Amino acid sequence: MSQDTHRFLAPYFERDDLIEEFRANPLGPHSDELVHLLTVLRGVPAAGKYALIEVERDREWALATLSGERGVAPTLLPEHRFTSLADAEWTVFRLRWAYWTGRELA
Repeated sequence: MSQDTHRFLAPYFERDDLIEEFRANPLGPHSDELVHLLTVLRGVPAAGKYALIEVERDREWALATLSGERGVAPTLLPEHRFTSLADAEWTVFRLRWAYWTGRELA
């Protein structure tokens, strides 16, 4: 974890209220504090970053990782398909949280 990311995330490590806010309403709207947390979690370098790919318009999404290189397609993770955008967003949040904090969320 980069020092900058750790510094920005440290105040949120024990903020279970923000985690629950996102879990309850992953599509928003979100409080200012949660928006800040999401901005930090989403602002990582592109290489290896989790992303959602819309497979079928408003019906199905797949989890992917970005290559970080222009023109190189994302790598789809076929074991992660969703018919609910809210479930997909929660999964991405959990994966990013675990990566940056080392703490798994149920």
